[in-house]
Amino acid sequence: MNKSTLALAVAVGVLAQQASAAGFIEDSKATLGLRNFYINQDFRDGSAEPNKNEEWGQGFDLRFTSGYTQGTVGFGIDAIGLLGVRLDSGGGTNGNVNANGTSGNAYGGTVFPSKSNGEAVDNFSSLGLTAKAKISQTELKLGTLQPKLPVIVTNDGRLLPQTFQGGQITSGDIKDLTLIGGQIEHAKGRNSSNNEELSIAGANGRTAAGRDSNKFIYGGGDYKITKDLTAQYYYGNLEDFYKQHFLGLTHNWAIGPGVLKSDLRYFNSRDDGANGHDPFYYTSGDYNAPNGKGKVDNNLYSGLFLYTVEGHTFGGGYQVSNGSSDFPFLNQGDGSSAYIITDMQIQKFARAGERTWQARYSFDFAKVGVPGLTAGVIYLRGDDIDTVNASGGQAAKGASEWERDLTVGYVVQSGPLKNLGLQWRNAMWRTDLPNTRSQDENRLIVSYSIPLL
Repeated sequence: MNKSTLALAVAVGVLAQQASAAGFIEDSKATLGLRNFYINQDFRDGSAEPNKNEEWGQGFDLRFTSGYTQGTVGFGIDAIGLLGVRLDSGGGTNGNVNANGTSGNAYGGTVFPSKSNGEAVDNFSSLGLTAKAKISQTELKLGTLQPKLPVIVTNDGRLLPQTFQGGQITSGDIKDLTLIGGQIEHAKGRNSSNNEELSIAGANGRTAAGRDSNKFIYGGGDYKITKDLTAQYYYGNLEDFYKQHFLGLTHNWAIGPGVLKSDLRYFNSRDDGANGHDPFYYTSGDYNAPNGKGKVDNNLYSGLFLYTVEGHTFGGGYQVSNGSSDFPFLNQGDGSSAYIITDMQIQKFARAGERTWQARYSFDFAKVGVPGLTAGVIYLRGDDIDTVNASGGQAAKGASEWERDLTVGYVVQSGPLKNLGLQWRNAMWRTDLPNTRSQDENRLIVSYSIPLL
């Protein structure tokens, strides 16, 4: 039994003795989230399989959040039950297909886990429990976590969300300062029922050559300098892979009839342990070595500026990824997110040497009498990408890529279907990188949340 599992068992035992205490039941909440998710990916160039990925499913996300027992130390427990049911996925369209058209051997496809023959499963599920304790404004959680911090971000881009296993402590006892620290040992992917160890791009293959770690330590805090200005510092360390420092600054400034939001971010990432000398732990990037892999070496700078006025939001941003490696983040190879301004529907625009600019526009139709209806578009272009081929020679010099994301959503405001959400997300990605296929993608999402407690 690992440390987090033992701690969870002890906490649940203490909780069982106090569950009848006032606050535990009265402050408890339970909701059932429903998500109907359809995705279609069309690969535009080349002849290798697959030419198209297409899956459709119904997701169920049941969550229970307890209150706390009375006393100096309050105890509680949270639970999350996830179930994904396949509605359509077959004929080689589940994203687990080899280049020659045969069924692949990856663990999962675009949305669902795969059977041993590469086909999508009929359904998949998982259960996560989290024990928690609270003293004043300091809270400890052990078990299933879904952190959303600069150095670790839970992915929720498919039918069911990603979850992590570990422990986290959050403190708000100091005015205007929030402190957070924790350790993660395993991750459950968005298309999986299993907890796996942690890795990064380049080392995350599901073969004997793949390498992973069961220790990611993180910590940091947010400090409100003023009501409109917040500074951030966070640190993350994936044992045997990388160490990462993050500095952030956000500011809201009332200008004329609107508000300008500035979001400045900086990441410094370097190698740790085996990544500094063992090729099996190397990451992807621009290296004069086989497969273009090497140790983590990246500085990433970015700035995003958004001006909102009368329902309109205009924005622009710029990001620079310096160093020999691509930007590193927790990535088991089954779908992951990074806290960067260029993490888009298809690509992340954080390759070694890449410079990316972007433009954004969105509109809230409540300003013209249609509350609940929103629409937005983002365009990004990245240049100066250098890549190498399998033998370590230069494959591309100064290559480029661009992506256009369009989102239209509507949330029913009243009546028996109040809070029913409808969303269409369309993306186009084009690149001149060698041996890389451009892509079009559509996602249709219907979501609804039912309060149970």
